[in-house]
This record gives sequence, structure tokens and C-alpha cells, in this order.
Amino acid sequence: MSAAKEGLVIFTANSNPSSRELGRRIAERLGVELGKVQVYQEANRETQVQIEESVRSKDVFIIQTVSKDVNTTIMELLIMVYACRTSCARNIIGVIPYFPYSKQCKMRKRGSIVSKLLASMMCKAGLTHLITMDLHQKEIQGFFNIPVDNLRASPFLLQYIQEEIPDYRNAVIVAKSPASAKRAQSFAERLRLGIAVIHGEAQDAESDLVDGRHSPPTVKNIGAIHPSLEIPLLIPKEKPPITVVGDVGGRIAIIVDDIIDDVDSFLAAAETLKERGAYKIFVMATHGILSSDAPRLIEESAIDEVVVTNTIPHEIQKLQCPKIKTVDISMILSEAIRRIHNGESMSYLFRNIGMDD
Repeated sequence: MSAAKEGLVIFTANSNPSSRELGRRIAERLGVELGKVQVYQEANRETQVQIEESVRSKDVFIIQTVSKDVNTTIMELLIMVYACRTSCARNIIGVIPYFPYSKQCKMRKRGSIVSKLLASMMCKAGLTHLITMDLHQKEIQGFFNIPVDNLRASPFLLQYIQEEIPDYRNAVIVAKSPASAKRAQSFAERLRLGIAVIHGEAQDAESDLVDGRHSPPTVKNIGAIHPSLEIPLLIPKEKPPITVVGDVGGRIAIIVDDIIDDVDSFLAAAETLKERGAYKIFVMATHGILSSDAPRLIEESAIDEVVVTNTIPHEIQKLQCPKIKTVDISMILSEAIRRIHNGESMSYLFRNIGMDD
């Protein structure tokens, strides 16, 4: 290990062999070996972590990718962080490319903000810094009371478009819903391409009326708190039929998003774009969770290619569906680790990134 790497230890906190590949790539780029640690499950499903080398007064980077069993993944990380803390590590930096439970970052009725709970647990366990990538909502950074570096995968995805799609100049960037329009606009402006937005939902003229979903709710005669108090009722939302804002006829359609998990919305978007005249359809996303039957559905769909990064291991899904391609982002993660360990500025990794990216 070179002098610049002294005091640096890299662990992978995942007991799943396929999830340790990203850690090996990062360690290889940094010219170091992965730290010695045993992570395993007892017969009663309790997680055991045994650190097999000294971490006293060292910068410990714990790389954790999300496996299929997300809750076990979280416990492995928390136990390892706490083990490093009680072993007197100087700094404990979590490298979590995909932050789990990131979709549960808003209060919904009587639910809870689970990502806030998870952030509190990580800080309480002893995490001193977090490196992640393309948080589902950037506001999640505010749930932590430690520094958070939210890296971007878009430079790698943009490079893939330019190098692997020969006629990308004839493409249009598509947002499958208005919620992802900002991301699509960012891609379109950098590639100097047009943008299209899909709005609305499929209308089922029969079933919607039969099952009474469009009927007004039953109103009970409940006395008001005060006779003069009359609260106006909010008009319920109703999405219009599917429309595509923008021209995709005779073009390549590139759908961009941050996460691809349940692929139903992507398949519906692909069918809509095909009907509007798009002759090739690509899907680009940072995090490829691809749960359940996603590989089979993609293989049978109108989508020509799905491009995701290796923030989450998906080798099994690639065997099931040749349309799935992977972009390696270990380069930016290893550079972030090097800069934090050496006390260098991180601004270089965020150059040309705007507020909406």
C-alpha cells in the first residue's frame, strides 16, 4: 500500500458474493486490498460481523450494495458501522450507491417517513460521512446530521448514449411522467436534443364506471364543530387520457429515470411511444432494481434496451434478459473515496451540475 493510502481501509458489508463485486472494482482502482471481515447469517437469521484487522485511528469506508433482502442489507451495514466505532476508527464513511427506502421519503396519510428513520439509525450507529448516488429526492440529504455527497451517474449514462447509440442525434429524450421532466430536460440540454413528456393514464371506459370509482363518496351527516364553520371540499384529481407532449415520430425514444423497479409504467410508456411512431426505445436509469418478473416483461416488450448502472447487482436479471446493459460507475466512487481520505475538495465531481440535476 502506498504512503497516500496509509490509514485507509475498505470493507464490503454484504454477505452476498454477487454484491461484493462493486467493492472489488473500487479497491482495484484505488490500488488497495479489501479489508478482512466476516459477514454471515446465523442459523436463527441473526447477522454476525467479525472484523479481522485493526481499524484504530483509520478512515474506514464501508461499501454496501442493496441485495434482494434489503432489511438484512441494512442490518449488516449498521452492525459493521457500530463495530468500527467501538474499535476506535477515526472516520466511518458509508458508501451506499443506492439508498434503500428512498421512495418512502414523504408522509402519506398515516404512514411514516422511513428514509428519515434509516438516516437516524445510521448516524446513531456511528456513521460520520455518507457517499451515495442519485437519491430519489435530494431533500433526503437533510435527514442526516452528517455530511452527505450525492454523486451523479448522468455523465456515464450520457457517455453511453453518445458512444453506443450511433444515430443518437435523431433521438428525443422522454419523461414517462411529468415528475421526471426535470431529469429529461437535463439530459436533453446536454445532448442538444428535443424532449417529450408523457402525461395522463390509460382510460378504461367500462370498469371505471362499473366499480364505482368515479362515484361521489358517501357523505355522513356529522354536525360541524361550529354551525358557521363550512370547509370547502377539495375537487378530486382525475388524470386525462394518455397524451405525448412532443414529437417522437420516426425518432429514437430514450426514456430517462432514476429507478427502474416495477416496469409496468415503462412498458406502458414504450407502447405509447411505439403507437406515436418511435422506431427504437431505450430506457436509461441509475438504479436497476428490476424486481419480480421485470426481466421477462422487458424481454417481451417493445423496449429495445435497458441501460442501468451497477449501483445494485443484477447479474441474474441480465442472464434472464439480454436487453439489460450495465454501465460501471466504480470510477467516480473510487475517486470520491480518494478525495475524502486525502482531504481534497469534492467540487470537481460536481462540476457543471445544476440545481435541477
